[in-house]
Formats: sequence, C-alpha cells, structure tokens
Amino acid sequence: MALIDSVLNLVNKTPKDPDAPKPPVGSRSEREAKIKDKAGLVINVFALCLAMNAWYGGKLSSTVLNNTISANNQWSWYQAKNVRGVIYETAALQAKGPEKEALLAEKARMDVDKQEIAAKAKKLEAERDEAKLRSPWIGYASTAYQLAIVLLSASILAVSMPLFWGSFVVAGLGILLSAQGLWLWM
Repeated sequence: MALIDSVLNLVNKTPKDPDAPKPPVGSRSEREAKIKDKAGLVINVFALCLAMNAWYGGKLSSTVLNNTISANNQWSWYQAKNVRGVIYETAALQAKGPEKEALLAEKARMDVDKQEIAAKAKKLEAERDEAKLRSPWIGYASTAYQLAIVLLSASILAVSMPLFWGSFVVAGLGILLSAQGLWLWM
C-alpha cells in the first residue's frame, strides 16, 4: 500500500506548503532541492536510453549468434551436396549410356543446389558481419549512459551543477555512439 501511495504522490504532486520556512537563498538545501527536481526526470530519460540501447545490443548479439549457426549449417549442407556430386561424377565415369546421362544430370543438379546454398550462406555471413560492426558502438554507448546516470546521482549528493551538466555531455556522447551503432556513418 505504501508503494501505491508513493507512486500516486509522484503522479499527483501536491504543492508545497506556502507557509513552510524557506531556506536562505543560495543555501545548500535550496540548491540540492533544485538539482533533485531536475535530476530525477533526467535520470529516467537516461535510463530509458540505456534500456533501448541494451535491447538493440541484445538484438545484435542474437543476430551474430543465429547467423553464425545458420551459415555454418548452410556450409555443411553445401559440403554434403559437394560429396554427393563427386560420388555421382565418379559413378558416371564407370557407367555407360542412359545411366551415365542420369548420373551426370544429378551431378549438375548438385552443382545448382550448391550455388543456391552458397548464396544463402554468404547472405547470412554478411548480415552477421554487419551486426559485428555495430555491436561495439552500442556497448560503448551503454557505458556512456551508465556514466551519465552516475554523474547525475553524484550531482545530487555533491550538490554540484557542473556534475549535473557534465552528465548531459556524457549522455550526448552516448547518443552519438548509439547513432554510430545504428547507422555506421563514420
């Protein structure tokens, strides 16, 4: 019940008592209140950026893993088709007439299948390689968002506006790194 009351108090912010004693202008408690009001919302925004970044990083990791496995499976299938093609070709060397024609036709079919399989495997490898290029940038961005959140928390404890604004610089760097991971523009 206390949790629900806390959430409702956040949503339905009650005005401060106008008769409450006010701290002296520029005092630590006044600056602390000002930073707390600003930092609370900003921490949530940075945490949202971190969460979205982590989701995308996980998606990239899954792409790398799944496409590596799928490409390996395709190359194994390619090798199986290659072995079968060699078997048909070897058998055709010893056969005569229509049997030889049938064996060579099967060998040709294996070659066509191999080309299709190789194209699929190369496509999977290309997607995997692109995900590998993007992944480090997303990891760096996550670190920047985490540091920005730490700086915001430190700004509250130290009652320091330079730390508060410094967190925006670090988060801005995180946004640039995320953009690099998304679009690979550098």
